[in-house]
Amino acid sequence: MDHREAFIKSLEGKKIPVLVLDQKWHRLFAIHGKTEEIKVKEHELDDLLAKQGKITNDVKDLKRLKSKLMDDIVENMNGASSDLNDDERNKKLEDNKRLIDEINEKLDVAEDILLDIPAQIKDINEELMILSMDYFYEKIRVNQQESNEINEWINQIRVELKKNIIRKQNRDINNKEIYSYLHDIFGVEVIELFDIEYDELGASN
Repeated sequence: MDHREAFIKSLEGKKIPVLVLDQKWHRLFAIHGKTEEIKVKEHELDDLLAKQGKITNDVKDLKRLKSKLMDDIVENMNGASSDLNDDERNKKLEDNKRLIDEINEKLDVAEDILLDIPAQIKDINEELMILSMDYFYEKIRVNQQESNEINEWINQIRVELKKNIIRKQNRDINNKEIYSYLHDIFGVEVIELFDIEYDELGASN
């Protein structure tokens, strides 16, 4: 048994919602969309559910018709249809019985199909779930890898930022020391003249 088979076997007994009926499942694909493989399985599941719904409705209709025919037979047997003679009544009775036999055959076929469909839905739903999980776990893996790369970049930037903050502080401290010594050596008036000169040079540049 390979890893995938073991994984599928481990899902036995686990309750899995019918994915195509779950709006949250559809919203998972809002950003990246569905792969072709997922779309194919989704359509297969949709078709099966539609088939199940149609046959269920057909069975209800057939049972209603059968019940009506049975009531009609009872009425004929009790002579309720007084407007019919014996031959007509017998013919109608035979027709109703024939129709009931046909309905019973159709019901047998339909109910056999309905017995098989849930297992088919379960199988395709599990395939769709596995395709979805493979798809999104790959997305999670790629997102995590990109997140790690971004985090590494942020950490590098932080280191560079700290270095540059220290460089800036050193330059500012150095400038204050230079200015202080110049002030002490040459005096306020000379320094002010140089301040004006360099301010003008800076403005002209």
